[in-house]
Amino acid sequence: MIEPPVITYYDVADEVVAFSTTRHGGCGKGAYSGFSINAYCGDDEDCVRRNREALSDALGIDGSHIVMPHQTHGTETRVIGPEFLELGSRSRHMVLEGVDALMTSVRGVCIGVSTADCIPVLLYDADNHAVCAVHAGWRGTVMRIVQKAIVEMNAVYGTDASRLKAVIGPGISLDSFEVGEEVYDRFCAAGFDMQGISCRKGKWHIDLPGCNRMQMVESGVDDGNIYSCGICTFKNADDYFSARRLGTESGRIFNAIYLRQ
Repeated sequence: MIEPPVITYYDVADEVVAFSTTRHGGCGKGAYSGFSINAYCGDDEDCVRRNREALSDALGIDGSHIVMPHQTHGTETRVIGPEFLELGSRSRHMVLEGVDALMTSVRGVCIGVSTADCIPVLLYDADNHAVCAVHAGWRGTVMRIVQKAIVEMNAVYGTDASRLKAVIGPGISLDSFEVGEEVYDRFCAAGFDMQGISCRKGKWHIDLPGCNRMQMVESGVDDGNIYSCGICTFKNADDYFSARRLGTESGRIFNAIYLRQ
């Protein structure tokens, strides 16, 4: 018997459950301690399985309905429809390979992305009863993955960006996200307002949560409908996984959203 996961829930709407897991609970050891369900970062397979079962129990949903992609810091999105639930394990892995954003309108299907300093964004379209989970590291942010996901939601569900609700989950803060000139230059070249998203403290620092918020507002999302949890993973590595603090061979936060059945 393992300890149940300690979960941070976000108050989005009655029909939606949105959350981020913490490091507390579970059976992980060392840099994977204690709760991670990511099978792609070197954790013990049995521990990942047991943690996943514990999350399923905590949420009260079938474990096969917890969907997480193998992210590659790109902008590929995937729509998870009812047919996905009929696929075998091998086919599921193929569908989810190289994907950094998921969306669904299927009730009871928990879609999520894993992070450990990158920025998770959870979107909810109440009008069309659809949700989306986005993984926005600095590369995905430069390539405007959040904006691309909103465009995709419009194409698939008819989503009106001005009606979306959004959550920005735990991620690295401006104070902690020190970058080299090459990263700063990538943001400049991509046309971002560098005065609004960066500052120099010896080296450049970039505000990834703020940058993703700006992208959503530019896409038409009402700023008042965007909730940012304000948790810096680097500063709070005892509670949330941080690759910069713990190394890349460490656990991951699962940031997810689903429609209640």
